[in-house]
Amino acid sequence: MLDQLTPNPGSRRPRKRVGRGIGSGHGKTCGRGQKGAGARSGSKSRPWFEGGQLPLVRRVPKRGFTNIWRVPSQVLNLRDLANFEGTEVTAESLVAAGLVRRPDRPIKLLGTGEVKAKLQVTLQSVSAAARQKIEAAGGSVELVPVPRSHDSTKEPR
Repeated sequence: MLDQLTPNPGSRRPRKRVGRGIGSGHGKTCGRGQKGAGARSGSKSRPWFEGGQLPLVRRVPKRGFTNIWRVPSQVLNLRDLANFEGTEVTAESLVAAGLVRRPDRPIKLLGTGEVKAKLQVTLQSVSAAARQKIEAAGGSVELVPVPRSHDSTKEPR
């Protein structure tokens, strides 16, 4: 019964009640030691603080950069098209089938898996292995340009 459910023994510990006398084991200084910033209320140490030693993030040299205009591709494999209804594979049909999320982002078709139907693929990019398997099954591949969802005058994402 729901009213008789209890947690497994040992899975729940009681809350540490500090400042409740000598006999509790957490009296007087409440486990904070003596004096100093750590004994005061409101003191915190940042996770990356290394006690005044030069932090790792400053010791390691900077490398590379992040391209703010990068538009990530949505990856799709041939095995994902096994249960695909129809023969025309476009961004809109893949979104309708629930295989990709966004029609405005580029889609790349990769060659993992087999294809049995004759498919007319119209996507932004197709791997060489995928193209070979589609054409071997009697289908065709047409590449379309990457959709430009942003204007060059707008702010970066």
